[in-house]
Amino acid sequence: MPNFSIPLSGLKADNTELNAISNNLANMSTTAYKTQTVNFADMFYESMGSSGSGNPIAVGTGTQVASTSTDYTTGDFNTTGKTSSDMAVNGSGYFVVADASGSQYLTRNGAFTEDTTGHLVTSNGQYLMGYAATNGSIAGNSLSEIVVPTSGSSMAASASTSFTLTTNLSATDATAATYTSTANLYDSLGVKHTATITYTKTATNDWNYSVTLPDSDYASGTATAVTGTLTFDASGNLATVDGSTVGTATGDVKSVTLSGLGSGLADGASLGTSGNITWNLLSTTNSQILTQTSSADSNSATLTDGYTSGSYESFTVDTDGTVKAVYSNSQKLTVGQVALASVANQQGLQAEGNSLYQTTTASGTATVGTPGTGVLGTIKDSATEGSNVDISTQFSELIIAQRAFQANSKSITTFDTVTETAINLIR
Repeated sequence: MPNFSIPLSGLKADNTELNAISNNLANMSTTAYKTQTVNFADMFYESMGSSGSGNPIAVGTGTQVASTSTDYTTGDFNTTGKTSSDMAVNGSGYFVVADASGSQYLTRNGAFTEDTTGHLVTSNGQYLMGYAATNGSIAGNSLSEIVVPTSGSSMAASASTSFTLTTNLSATDATAATYTSTANLYDSLGVKHTATITYTKTATNDWNYSVTLPDSDYASGTATAVTGTLTFDASGNLATVDGSTVGTATGDVKSVTLSGLGSGLADGASLGTSGNITWNLLSTTNSQILTQTSSADSNSATLTDGYTSGSYESFTVDTDGTVKAVYSNSQKLTVGQVALASVANQQGLQAEGNSLYQTTTASGTATVGTPGTGVLGTIKDSATEGSNVDISTQFSELIIAQRAFQANSKSITTFDTVTETAINLIR
């Protein structure tokens, strides 16, 4: 007699495949959705003996769903044009998120939003996890919630302690010629003070300098200039300042201390270190930035380490996951770093819905690190990852699954006819 369980097993398996394909098509617009595929396997075989040559004679008993596999390839990136709360993983890895109870999940969906407390959260409220920063520096390697400043937050002013000028003094200037540069310095109240640096040529390759603030900046109403000498070598590089050799060798100097320039301010604020301001004569890479060449007198760049107060405006996320708050005073402050996680076997992850995954024994525990390290990809901000569903492939598989379902249905109707014929033999 025909075994109805065989085509029924096919119908059941085909139904599962149709559901998977339908789910893929339904999630074509779901952020970071990954295509699922149903894999079939034949069932055990019924032995019916062996042939004359000893070969076994066996008939299968149907099919079954052996597994489902997920295509974890990266989908296309969609630039949202929104704030940096939208992120995508460019490469391998998952964002780590946690619910209010502390349970952690993995996700590729980086469509985060800011809640009222500055936390970056998923659409259903899980917190984005990473590494917190203290005073602008990443502190430790323990995961915590990523928190950005809230609207209305401000950054206090920071007093300047040093400044750097990129300046050229023309070698063709006549003796007694002068050239003036300026540098904006900020005191502890955020008040700007403009330092004027006057260079006066005294001889070939020799210059005097004079640095002063306006008279009105001082409580006494009178400024006292800080003066000194500069000497350049035959190549136009700064050789000495106030008689000391400029360079990086032992005993050389890289800067000059302008003693008392920031003392006795009219507003009572502090400026510099105990009133002393450092004038950096070399760049951060120890290259020459104060030169004397045939080019015209010029000042191409000015850097100071102080700033006025500012209000919070937005935040950015670097490719390494560093989250920086941006303030109206053009300053950026590191507030954290997004973490990414990887697992040994992605196929072992348990899908939980809402684009969330949990680790299992099959997947292995998650290894957490910073973006761009090891196997982990980098962060692409102001963008989200799209679904990787290929509609043409899904339609093709839908047709094949439909034909398989129809074929198994035909087997049942055929079995029914055969059964009816057998029953009629005894009538």
